[in-house]
Amino acid sequence: MAGSEYESSLKDASQDVAKFDDDSKGVVGKIQHALHVTPALVPLIVLVTAIVIFGLVLGERFFSPSTLTLILQQVQIVGVLAAAQSLIILTAGIDLSVGAIAVLSSVIMGQFTFRYGIPPAISIALGLAIGTGIGAISGWLVSRVKLPPFIVTLGMWQIVLAANYLYSQNETIRSQDLREEAPILQLMGTTFEWGGARFTLGVVTMILLVVILAYCLRSTAWGRHVYAVGDDPDAASLAGVDRHKTLMSVYMLAGFICGIAGWVMIGRFGSVSPSASTGTIGNIQSITAVVIGGISLFGGRGSIYGAFFGALIVGVFELGLRMAGANAQWTYLLIGALIIGAVAVDQWIRKVTT
Repeated sequence: MAGSEYESSLKDASQDVAKFDDDSKGVVGKIQHALHVTPALVPLIVLVTAIVIFGLVLGERFFSPSTLTLILQQVQIVGVLAAAQSLIILTAGIDLSVGAIAVLSSVIMGQFTFRYGIPPAISIALGLAIGTGIGAISGWLVSRVKLPPFIVTLGMWQIVLAANYLYSQNETIRSQDLREEAPILQLMGTTFEWGGARFTLGVVTMILLVVILAYCLRSTAWGRHVYAVGDDPDAASLAGVDRHKTLMSVYMLAGFICGIAGWVMIGRFGSVSPSASTGTIGNIQSITAVVIGGISLFGGRGSIYGAFFGALIVGVFELGLRMAGANAQWTYLLIGALIIGAVAVDQWIRKVTT
């Protein structure tokens, strides 16, 4: 009898403690927990707020279908690169070479077609394969040699950038030549109308890529392994996760996605140029989109949708401020503030688990 009373008192005490913990959270604690569970919520709120503000200031000009789809067209390259960058950052790494790999992949696709007479479809496949191969080299150096991802990708960025100029001999393949001899290289620039808005296949590719990656990261064993390696690699190894295979798959997939970004780049610019600005700026913009999108730089937490929203936020700010006639430097100022704010929010949200 005494034993049952003791167990009953313990149960009542634990319930009281749980109730106290719930009450002690308050509104702020509940918000913190909600943002921890759904990390893409913060960039989504920022995106919607920015759209509403610019819509109120600019009126129908900003809310027109052509303007909103123009934002998607402007961020399609960065959006694809941000998807690749997200995978790396989820494993607690960072890739400074994504933009350079994309440019080199586009150059390979163009030069293989025009210099060697290789069928364009095969040239595209080879460009994707080379992007994947570069990712494999980076992944091996990180997972096997145990070099820091920052150092590996910084060096790879320089190597790929130099190889790009040396191989292409700084030659640009013109849009007219592509249209006449290899239109498939410009496939991602193909436009179509839907609901009064004009989209490109590059935009569709970006959205499909984000949706597929989001599903794989959320609903497959591979996705759980990616998060586990980024959160605590030692604990993941003890749980039976093969860290080497996981990192290799992530870096190779990121390289493949960079190859896709190179193909999208050809469609967007209409030409193949080794001096495409995305080679350098793309690295910074992809990291910016990922950080603003709420993916933790410490790895193991975040959503690919957040990176997509982050890229859209940058696009909304750039186009909105341009339409409002504001100085372009305001874009950098606001985005810089968002980056610092995003990291601060991430640190605050991480306290949920501490």
